[in-house]
Amino acid sequence: MSPDVMQRPMRKTKTGRVVSDSMMKTIIVVTEARTAHAQYGKIMRRSQRFAVHDERNEAKVGDLVRIVETRPLSARKRWRLMEILERAK
Repeated sequence: MSPDVMQRPMRKTKTGRVVSDSMMKTIIVVTEARTAHAQYGKIMRRSQRFAVHDERNEAKVGDLVRIVETRPLSARKRWRLMEILERAK
């Protein structure tokens, strides 16, 4: 294959809300998903917390942000801040 055909696959992106910004260059982002229970079919809200690298310390608690998957930056950080979609009120 030619080099321009073989590209790195698209990185995963997620959208979530910042719940903590008390660490330096790190924020905690919560994403929520609605899933159906495997046996009973009830719709449930599932949330996940991600430690996200924020190089310029620009995100604040309550902001809606988009994050992108990246190489491991520390023991828990595998996500990077891509953009701030909406500032907290």
